Amino acid sequence: MENEKIPDEDYEIVSLCKRGDADAFEVLVKRHQKKMFNIAFRMLGNRDDASDIVQEACIAAYQNINSFKGMSRFFTWLCSIVINLSRNFLKQVKTQRNFEQFSMDDPVAAGPESIKIESIANEPSVLDRLEKKYIQQKVQDCINTLDIEFREVLVLRDIQGFSYNEISTMLEIAEGTVKSRIFRARDNMKNCLKKVLGDR
Repeated sequence: MENEKIPDEDYEIVSLCKRGDADAFEVLVKRHQKKMFNIAFRMLGNRDDASDIVQEACIAAYQNINSFKGMSRFFTWLCSIVINLSRNFLKQVKTQRNFEQFSMDDPVAAGPESIKIESIANEPSVLDRLEKKYIQQKVQDCINTLDIEFREVLVLRDIQGFSYNEISTMLEIAEGTVKSRIFRARDNMKNCLKKVLGDR
């Protein structure tokens, strides 16, 4: 039972990719790039950096497609690449900050316009849209304050909706560790949002 492969909607296309079909890989990219971008953006808080990470992840996935054994969904494997690249990027930025001076007054490069919102039949008022944008930006600001290990579990569970088991596989940590990190991440988010938004 342990070696049983997980049912996967991408299975047939992945099989074509393993036989060297580049067009098939393009289908996979088109299918998953929005979700990949959303994960990277939520991890990094910057649209340009998120785009770069998605591009790197696609290249890495294409080059290493034969190492994918189908023991998880293809998208789970793909997300683990995005998370690892995002984590490495954040560590590099942190290291650079120890040696360089960064202006804390620089405007935030990423805006909440990159976050997909369901379209509603009745257009909200300009005021409603501004309020929504403001709140989304504050949520992202709070996500950006989390340590990497808390940020990644929060993004994967509460924003992307992955199961504890999938997150455990992606991050190569125990399910119990995933749960305790999510608890801490949510607690930190709650405290941060209370500070920046007050009681709404």
